[in-house]
Amino acid sequence: MPGTPYVVEDVMTRTVVALRDAAEFKDIARTMRHRRISALPVLDADGRVVGVVSEADLLPKEESRDRDPAEPRTRHATGRAKARAVTAGELMTSPAVTVSADATLSQAARLMARHRAKRLPVVDGAGVLKGIVSRSDLLEVFLREDQDIAEDVRRGITTHLPAVPVRPIGVEVHDGVVTLTGHVRDTTLVPVLVRLVRATEGVVDVHCELQGPLRRPDLDPDLPAP
Repeated sequence: MPGTPYVVEDVMTRTVVALRDAAEFKDIARTMRHRRISALPVLDADGRVVGVVSEADLLPKEESRDRDPAEPRTRHATGRAKARAVTAGELMTSPAVTVSADATLSQAARLMARHRAKRLPVVDGAGVLKGIVSRSDLLEVFLREDQDIAEDVRRGITTHLPAVPVRPIGVEVHDGVVTLTGHVRDTTLVPVLVRLVRATEGVVDVHCELQGPLRRPDLDPDLPAP
């Protein structure tokens, strides 16, 4: 809403464990277990992300032990290739699904949902690895202090819809839930106001108790009673 929205660079982890394409199977498995990481980006010689190796890429080697030798080789071709792979370059899923550092958190969340990814490598314009962002990183905005959220909401109302209020709108925030109270000149703009507030980083929900302008019988004789 007001100001610049949070972007991936604001929440990403900058120290990243990554692999070269020549990294060997056991080293990859050992690194995942030691670091408690389920997926690792694979880099070329220039530090560009060329793929990702996940636990799912390692499992075919174990699964293949019980596979029927008589099973047609055309079935599970990808699994067979993974089972024979011994390096990161052979194991990785490529091209990698990545996100730019200046992408909004909403854009990163949509990418994760679309590709069912738990984390995404963060890259610059040349594809060079700059960090990694996980699902938990995207949730950090919901840990913002209520006071900070309220200040952003008030600033946004003043900036984006200065003509809406009859008087300053009451803004209260509790555990990320924003309650709006007061009177506005044009009630048709209330849904727009609610959408703007809901777009503020860290807002969990919006309770709108806004009403139309107060009746002034002496000045507005034709205005219906509330």
